[in-house]
Amino acid sequence: MTDRLIRLTTALAVVAVAAVAAVISYSHAFELVRAHGETGATARLVPLTVDGLIWAASMVILDASRRQRPIPALAEWSLAVGIVATVGANVAHGAAHGLIGALVSAWPALALVGSFELLMTLTRTASSRQAAASGGHRTEPEPPGPSRTEAEQPLEQLVLAEYQANLHGPGRPVSQRQLAEKHGIDRRRVKKIIADARPGPPA
Repeated sequence: MTDRLIRLTTALAVVAVAAVAAVISYSHAFELVRAHGETGATARLVPLTVDGLIWAASMVILDASRRQRPIPALAEWSLAVGIVATVGANVAHGAAHGLIGALVSAWPALALVGSFELLMTLTRTASSRQAAASGGHRTEPEPPGPSRTEAEQPLEQLVLAEYQANLHGPGRPVSQRQLAEKHGIDRRRVKKIIADARPGPPA
């Protein structure tokens, strides 16, 4: 109960800080965009593209982390560009008031980015604990026959068995790319598994 309360209050605090920081950061960016010639809907929507890019990139990174997949390079670049853009816009907004003004103006953007990352950390931690709990206390009946055997086999044997089964099955055989995507491994590793299993030339 105590751990759940700590996580709940922390999440609420992070969301509250992120909401306040987002409003202030948006206001700074809106005023900056409007001061440089944009008006109407364009001036209102441009700041949303910056913070929206940070959110979208963070979600992609979180999804990759939860699935234990490599983080896409585009997501990392988008997150970096979004952070630079939002911090830069807020610094530019306060630059007319000197160094202190620029630092004060930049703070909401930094708080927003930090809140995003804290929220991602909380989500990843909660997912890891849930996965560990479900793995340690299995209540569902174990599947019969082949499913249990597959779970106990090493990954290489699973890939090879699926490849060989599809060779003699109906329809088009499964490709090495499909096997790599399904099992979350590199295509070159799939190719090596298949090559190693093939019989060599007779002596």
